[in-house]
Amino acid sequence: MAEPELQLVARRIRSFPDFPSPGVLFRDISPLLKDPAAFRASISLLTRHLRDAHGGRVDFVAGLDSRGFLFGPSLAQELGVGFVLIRKRGKLPGPTVWTSCSLEYGTAELEIQTDALEPGQKVIVVDDLLATGGTMRAACELLDRLQAEVVECVTLVELTSLRGREKLGTVPFFSLLQYE
Repeated sequence: MAEPELQLVARRIRSFPDFPSPGVLFRDISPLLKDPAAFRASISLLTRHLRDAHGGRVDFVAGLDSRGFLFGPSLAQELGVGFVLIRKRGKLPGPTVWTSCSLEYGTAELEIQTDALEPGQKVIVVDDLLATGGTMRAACELLDRLQAEVVECVTLVELTSLRGREKLGTVPFFSLLQYE
C-alpha cells in the first residue's frame, strides 16, 4: 500500500468523543471529503486493492446508504463497472427486497431493487465505516437473495474493537484504516 497516500487519508479522519452518545468515539470523514487530494488518495488506494484482489472479475459496486454513496460511484468509475444502491427501506421505487439489521445505535431496514442485479453477477459492497457489521451483513443478505455473488466488502474505516468483520462470515473484508 502506498504509505504517503494512506497517511494523507489517515490525517483527514477526525475523532469526536461522546458522539452521538456518551462513551462513543465517533470517526468523522468530513475533513477527508473536503480535501480533494485526500479523497482521491482514498479512492486510489481502494481501487488498487480491488484490482489486485479481483482484477476485472467484478460487475458492480454496491454502495450502502448513505456514506457508501460517497465512495461507491467513484470506485465503480475507476473499476469500469456499474453502481447500485442499497438504501434505507422506503426510499427506492418499484419492486424491492428488504431486510432489517442491528446497528451500533439501534436498528434499520435496508432494501435493493429486485432488478438491480442478475443472478451470478459479482459485486463489491462499499461503505465508509464498519462498526458492528450489521449493515454490511444485511447488504450481503440482500445481494444473496438476488443471487449475486459478493466478492468482497470494503470500507475506509474499521472499528476493530466492535468485531464487525466477524458478522461477514466467509465474505472477504478490507479496510484502509483500523481503529480500536
